[in-house]
Amino acid sequence: MPSLGLNSPARMTAVGFLLLILVGTLLLMLPVSAEGDTWTPFMPALFTATSAVTLTGLIVEDTGTYWTGFGQGVIIALIQLGGLGIMSLAALSGLVVTGKVSLKARRTGAAEGRPMSGTGLRRTLIFTVLFTLTAEALIALVLGLRFALGYDHSAGRSMWEGIFHSISAFNNAGFSTESDNLMPFAADAWILLPIAAGFIGGGLGYPVWSEIASRMRHRTSRARRMSLTARITFVSTGALLLAGTVLVACTEWEGQLAGLPVWQKLLNAFFSGASPRTAGFNSIDYGDAHPITLMGTDLLMFIGGGSAGTAGGIKVTTAVVLVAAMASEFRGREETTVGKRTLPDAATRQALALACAGFAIIILGIGAVRVFDPEFTGDQVAFEVLSAFGTAGLSTGITASLSAPSQIVLCFIMYLGRIGSVTLIAALAATTLNRRYSYPEERPFIG
Repeated sequence: MPSLGLNSPARMTAVGFLLLILVGTLLLMLPVSAEGDTWTPFMPALFTATSAVTLTGLIVEDTGTYWTGFGQGVIIALIQLGGLGIMSLAALSGLVVTGKVSLKARRTGAAEGRPMSGTGLRRTLIFTVLFTLTAEALIALVLGLRFALGYDHSAGRSMWEGIFHSISAFNNAGFSTESDNLMPFAADAWILLPIAAGFIGGGLGYPVWSEIASRMRHRTSRARRMSLTARITFVSTGALLLAGTVLVACTEWEGQLAGLPVWQKLLNAFFSGASPRTAGFNSIDYGDAHPITLMGTDLLMFIGGGSAGTAGGIKVTTAVVLVAAMASEFRGREETTVGKRTLPDAATRQALALACAGFAIIILGIGAVRVFDPEFTGDQVAFEVLSAFGTAGLSTGITASLSAPSQIVLCFIMYLGRIGSVTLIAALAATTLNRRYSYPEERPFIG
């Protein structure tokens, strides 16, 4: 049986994120963090810190006007630490100081979704940090130049805007210093496309990028077939990007996108179809979106992005495994196969457990918010709760108007959405039952 104490990797990861949220809350409560030199109440500080650490993007106070430069710096630091993973950073610190990483650190890093084999640990940790910082720097450079040349900002402000949005984008956080998020840039491809590249890239997951880097370094790796995880991630990501773009284009062509030139309609349809898979940026107003747009966005937020990356949701690999299991059952096949590979039964059970746990959290969350704030519609509440669970950060505009109990519920759901899948899968993977007996088999009626 896995360890149930604090030293288990899953629990250490969960506690690490919780402590980071509490530290962020205290820093955001300081007078130096908010405009007006006043103490920020506990609830707004807690909600903002939770949203930042969990890479969600839901806000109760306007990021650009309520928080000072120091407060925005705290938010972006929480996003960066949340993206890299508090335990991976701890392991990396130990590596730098001693040149070694303990077995406990390897197990903890694995619980976060980072490959932590003994031989590849050093390379994995260094690659994670360097790749993240390099990608963010490139996006920040493009955005900074655009802000400077296209919006007549000062060099300092352009640099800060570029850095803030690049870190927020690559980590799928969805925070923006603009009051209307990215709606002011709905006609600017030089802003929307680099940000989209950032959250799509971050959402693919570190295992996929690590495999790409390995194939580029070694010729022998190129000859081998790409891993099943990478193939599932690439194919499903492309399919969901196309499906999201078509959905928004069809439902909002004469709605949110009306009045825009065709190329801008296509640009915003693509951006709005890609962002729900946990990025949280919006170039359209979801408060006035078509109900079908909200429903399709709910589904995209629930699925999320790639495993062991900055995306949330149940992950595309989980969704594909569940669909493959259903297809196999409909065809009367004993085995579940994906991409000419047979999946172990444990993978199917874990995918089912993760999806069912997600459904349970969402249903309970919707029920709780509806009880605390009955004045909001079911569509609005469901959208908000799914956004919190998928750490997507999109909103119909009701977040700040929710009561304190509802905001606490969303904080809890954001926290579970960020660490819940990690800890659950780690616990399931670590569980081994060596029973010396088995019960008689009996098949119940299904359906």
